[in-house]
Amino acid sequence: MSKGPDAFRTISEAADELDVPQHVLRFWETRFSFIRPMKRAGGRRFYRPQDIAVLRGVKTLLHEDGYTIKGVQKLHKDLGLKGLLSAGTGERPKPAPVAGGFPSLSDVALDEAGRARLSSALDDLVAAKARLDALLGRS
Repeated sequence: MSKGPDAFRTISEAADELDVPQHVLRFWETRFSFIRPMKRAGGRRFYRPQDIAVLRGVKTLLHEDGYTIKGVQKLHKDLGLKGLLSAGTGERPKPAPVAGGFPSLSDVALDEAGRARLSSALDDLVAAKARLDALLGRS
């Protein structure tokens, strides 16, 4: 029996839904002040639907868009939760330019040679990850 869309989720249910390990959710709580699940007696976490939506946005920014933790923190500071929620729905947030800040890859214009170098570097990283996964016995 599955829960309804408005039901609260335990950390294991949230982790399964987001396809991340539970310890990652706990780590994100320490790095992002805006991630605050309800905690019941004994410290058991319960994630509201809006918590899951924010977590989905954080995961998208970190794992798919190449943001760093500091980058997500800055995006939250600049755009608030709305920017993070938009990332979770597939929209790409556009942070306000800041002097001395770092642009995301989508903001950088690359020529063909730069794009080829970046693609080659990405291929190398993917191959290295596959080798690490094989060494660690992951599928």
